[in-house]
Amino acid sequence: MTEGNPAGVGLRERKKRATRAALVAAAVRLAAEHGAENITVDAISEAAGVSARTFFNYFDSRDDVFVMIGAESSARVRDTVLAAPSGLSPLRVLRDAMATELAEVEQHQELWRLHSEVLRRSPHLLARSLGAHMADELALAETLAERIGAGSPLFREERTEPASPDDERRRRALGLYPRLLAAVGVTAVRVAVEHWCVRQDDLAFVDVFRETFEHLAAGLPAPSAAEPADR
Repeated sequence: MTEGNPAGVGLRERKKRATRAALVAAAVRLAAEHGAENITVDAISEAAGVSARTFFNYFDSRDDVFVMIGAESSARVRDTVLAAPSGLSPLRVLRDAMATELAEVEQHQELWRLHSEVLRRSPHLLARSLGAHMADELALAETLAERIGAGSPLFREERTEPASPDDERRRRALGLYPRLLAAVGVTAVRVAVEHWCVRQDDLAFVDVFRETFEHLAAGLPAPSAAEPADR
């Protein structure tokens, strides 16, 4: 949902991220007000202050602005995982990579909420979004496999359609550990965001995110009596 601006990102890339974020924000707000099926690419582009041609530089269709909003962020997470210093645990690497992309989440809480509402009211968008998230998770699992030295030449090829013969071969080449780690990481982010959205007066998002991964790193032991489970 967000387009963070970590140190070292050039001006051109920052402008691209800002334009993409503006298109997403405009689409989500319009869809929340009028329904996703009732808005057009022209309306989204006008609200974002760009041309329809610019819209199609970022998204292939109107629906993609709701479904593919995290594609570039997911790609950056994968790149960061591969580039992280050796010696760090896979869970630490994954946490740090995700934290960089989620650095600005507190500034966009309303958009997270509105986007969830839009998807709930549009079953076809929700179904496509779930499919996109599953594809991102598998791509992340393949990257983690590369990170731990359990990769495959298949993972370097462009991902094919689900259930295709090539997709099945890639799934068979992927070990249990990277698949589990990717799924746990993605779920941890979702739970942290949802928990913070309903409890944001208690803790900053970064604290919720950090505590979520601390629980994972500790092996999810049951909280002691001195640590309320509903914190």
